Amino acid sequence: MREVAVIGVGMHKAGKFLDKSLKDLGQVAIWNAIHDAKVNPGDIGCAYFGNALGGAITGQHMVRGQVVLRYAGLSGIPIINVETACATGTLAFREAWICVAAGLYDVALAVGVEKLYLADTAKSIRAMATGSDVDYFGDLGFQYMGMYGGNLRRQTGEKGKEGGMGWTQELFAKMAVKGKYNGSLNPYAQYQKRMTVEEVLNSRVVAYPLTLYMCSTMGDGAAAVILCAKEKAHNYSSRPLVTVAAQVTRAAAFVDPRRQPEMDVIDETPSGPTGRDKVAYEAYEIAGIGPEDVDVAEMHDAVAPTELNSYSSLGFCDRGEEKEFFESGRSQITGDIPVNTSGGLAARGHPIGATGLYQIGELVWQLWGEAEPRQVAGRKKQGPKVALASNGGGVVEGGPAAMCATILKR
Repeated sequence: MREVAVIGVGMHKAGKFLDKSLKDLGQVAIWNAIHDAKVNPGDIGCAYFGNALGGAITGQHMVRGQVVLRYAGLSGIPIINVETACATGTLAFREAWICVAAGLYDVALAVGVEKLYLADTAKSIRAMATGSDVDYFGDLGFQYMGMYGGNLRRQTGEKGKEGGMGWTQELFAKMAVKGKYNGSLNPYAQYQKRMTVEEVLNSRVVAYPLTLYMCSTMGDGAAAVILCAKEKAHNYSSRPLVTVAAQVTRAAAFVDPRRQPEMDVIDETPSGPTGRDKVAYEAYEIAGIGPEDVDVAEMHDAVAPTELNSYSSLGFCDRGEEKEFFESGRSQITGDIPVNTSGGLAARGHPIGATGLYQIGELVWQLWGEAEPRQVAGRKKQGPKVALASNGGGVVEGGPAAMCATILKR
């Protein structure tokens, strides 16, 4: 397989845009990426279009990518629709990368678009809940914030008292404050207001111990990335080459219902708060690096406190040291391994189908040295050279339907 470089990034600000359609949002991100890459649109050989909920929300089914890209002025090429909950944008990127790496085309477009805001908010909420196995959860009023709140209660103890790892509701508020600060520096973030710990704690409770400002919200938005064969990237860009060092995607461990009550695990790929993220560690191995080499990371913090679990599962600290890692300032923009410089989902926003590409776009800007006030120095103070995006989506039998790790190198 050929090496592949990212040569262009484009975004539409995340937010509430009741007067904009999937077409409007996507067109902005796509053309921003085309102009950024300085690529002739005719050179784009194929496109992977990520969207999770357009069918349920807008009623546009089956050919969403073809409709949106034609509106943006791109047609006559293979356009493939991608849909896997919150991992949708990452998987659009993965497929575009594979297409170029395999030599089918020299230039490919990955785009993620989501339209969640409607006059009928309940319709959007119901649609988002379908990112689970509806045969199990369909009539139970399943909501992701309830799941996250329940998980965090087990780690904080009753009524927010300090749990075994020293995690408290106040600590979670501090995590949210970090994200809001980073988001205030990001012109594409949905929320650009800095907050205090008191403001976060005093916002209304969503699912204890989570308050409103700790949680990602609905959002409209779009992000796009253009990939190119490394040996031809110089035809378009004079920037430092940012290449895809690894991309790993797996489903969580599933059980075989035919073998109950033994419930034998048939695929051992669990991750998260119970241990190392095996997907990320597989990506490290492929890229020939370890967590100690990562200069900047974007994590899928659907609620701000989930970033704590990622510190250890991605290998940035040992299990039980997450609180100390955060309070040391290491994950701040000025730290040695900044996390969610974009603001993360609770500040940058979470237009579901675009989230993975927002992450990748932010990391590419960091590696190019173009993140402006969010720019990190890198572990050796010579600019970041290795970036990690950790993303996932959906819930099946209590585990993520998709887990993704993407490593980029300069």
